[in-house]
Amino acid sequence: MDDEKLGHRSQSSAPHQRINADELRHFCQLFRFFLAQQAPLNLQTVAKRVAAFVEKHSKISGRKIVLVTSGGTTVPLETQTVRFIDNFSAGTRGAISTEFFLDHGYAVIFLHRQYSLLPYSRHYSHSTNCFLDFMASDGNGGVKAPQYTPKMLQVLNKYTAVKSAGLLETISFVDVNEYLFLLREITLTLSTINERALFYLAAAVSDFYIPIGKMVHHKIQSGGEGLLKLELDQVPKVLSPLVKEWAPRAYVVSFKLETDPSILVQKAQGALKNYGHQAVIGNILSTRKHHVVLITSSEVKDVRLNEFQIAENTEIEGVFIPEIISRHDAWIRQSK
Repeated sequence: MDDEKLGHRSQSSAPHQRINADELRHFCQLFRFFLAQQAPLNLQTVAKRVAAFVEKHSKISGRKIVLVTSGGTTVPLETQTVRFIDNFSAGTRGAISTEFFLDHGYAVIFLHRQYSLLPYSRHYSHSTNCFLDFMASDGNGGVKAPQYTPKMLQVLNKYTAVKSAGLLETISFVDVNEYLFLLREITLTLSTINERALFYLAAAVSDFYIPIGKMVHHKIQSGGEGLLKLELDQVPKVLSPLVKEWAPRAYVVSFKLETDPSILVQKAQGALKNYGHQAVIGNILSTRKHHVVLITSSEVKDVRLNEFQIAENTEIEGVFIPEIISRHDAWIRQSK
């Protein structure tokens, strides 16, 4: 494994940030993680796809590229996985946000949990909004959807335009191991466009995992005393290496989910201080669909849907994504 893959790609003009003792410890943990764990079998295939995607769009003047991570990671309990611990996330925020980034002219790399919600198809893929319920036979061997045709046509037209322009690259993961390997690979490639790169890290990433060296090979058997005792290691912190080594010129947005509103802003500000990135989207579990807080080093901004917007089923991502884009644009301008 070469230095570039370990996160030491040379960027002579990149503004690398100073690393303290705690961060050095985290970097070492991540170093050991990548040495010990097995890379996904499709890693090189994904690397080629991402490289081609970034090269294509980097040649288009003014084109920005965003990596959106979405959905939850699993933690396998066996190498031949039958049982696993899951970080629940349907991937709703990531899928919705991707559509709004595409609406604003971004090219998007969508790194998502396998079978989680996808841009455009998410409008009709959920069990509570099944597309089959909108269709009926036309009596002549065909299908019609008269009540929903205008909305379905709007979604279809957007999807077709994005697909035709090659603006969306989708890559799936399942477990936290796959996620970290793919994230690093994509980040190192995307870093080549410097400030034009945006990272929108909305995936629900596991905090603990079982290293492959400690994992049993076959299915864990039930029976015996009826107890299952597990010892999990902490997943290495990846945000600091991403910000300070892998893509030091990019604009990076992370998410902070809490259940206690009184600690949300403090936790988000602590993350900004610890990791050195540009913005945190803070949200409370019970109100996340109509209220978020945008936190940067210089501001705390409430973004809240009003009663009319809530009644109209307005998606809050359509309100705060433009806020992120305006700050990304400012980030690009100040670099020139």
